[in-house]
Amino acid sequence: MESAGAKEGPTEAVDHRALAVSVLDISSDIRRKSHNDTGVRPLPNGVLEILRVIESHPGITVAEVASRLGRQFSNVSVQLRELVAGGLVTRVRDPADKRYVALHPTAESQRIKALLEGAWAEALSSASSRLLPEERQQIAASLPALQRLAALLAEPE
Repeated sequence: MESAGAKEGPTEAVDHRALAVSVLDISSDIRRKSHNDTGVRPLPNGVLEILRVIESHPGITVAEVASRLGRQFSNVSVQLRELVAGGLVTRVRDPADKRYVALHPTAESQRIKALLEGAWAEALSSASSRLLPEERQQIAASLPALQRLAALLAEPE
């Protein structure tokens, strides 16, 4: 069965289950193999996801973060307190509407983001150096589609 928006004609079927499992395994292994050399205190996955949303959308509200992640407001609020206490996120109240609180990453958050992303890239580079050249080319060619897929998945529901 073809999905909406699919092009007419023959297409290669994507094994979405295998893709999902591979992406999750890669993500988990990248974090595990790269974190030790950064000197950064490990953040639980849920807290890291919140931080990444705030870094991608400075000025976002707690409710918007919760909506993007499909989580309860109260749970996000509790984890957000950890990020604020750790100096990774600031809360800025709107002077015109005191109920509105915008979330922003700090300079320390940006430093840690760059450090972690560099370590993640190194872990991937090390592993991919053992792939065949054709396999590395396939991964490089698929990167724009994977980035677009990630953007679509990140959209609020």
